[in-house]
Amino acid sequence: MFLPRLLGTMDVFMLEKYIDELLKVNKKTTEYGLILTRDEIKNMILVRDRVLKDHGRVELGVEVIKELSEVFCTSPYVENVNFVPTLNELQEIFHYVKNETEDRISDSLLIGIMKENFDDTCNGSIEMLKSFLEEFQEQFRSDAQFRESVLERDEL
Repeated sequence: MFLPRLLGTMDVFMLEKYIDELLKVNKKTTEYGLILTRDEIKNMILVRDRVLKDHGRVELGVEVIKELSEVFCTSPYVENVNFVPTLNELQEIFHYVKNETEDRISDSLLIGIMKENFDDTCNGSIEMLKSFLEEFQEQFRSDAQFRESVLERDEL
């Protein structure tokens, strides 16, 4: 009935609601010389929808975009000209890692790890961040499997 519409597309009302919600992020980002326009936000929401679809994920709001914007606006490697492209790449990376870690890491913790390494280890390089997070998620899965095997032995 309306299920394809609900799951496949966003109506104009929701899009406007999300845009208005994300415009409020400018209160923080302007402190760092970064401003998101309505068109840029609309683009980020469209990227978000594609990323979610590509990764088979569902998100009921724009909290991830909001948190990525608020956290990464403080980076010395982010400027107004690369702010939106960087946020779009970070959305892709975020959802990929969430899938690879089977959602066993909180959104805020993952974003914190991404930011810390983006600024420090990776010197603002998205490619280096991707590489770091590949290793991180492999180690995370390995540690999780080890914990599960220990718990299984304890139950015997």
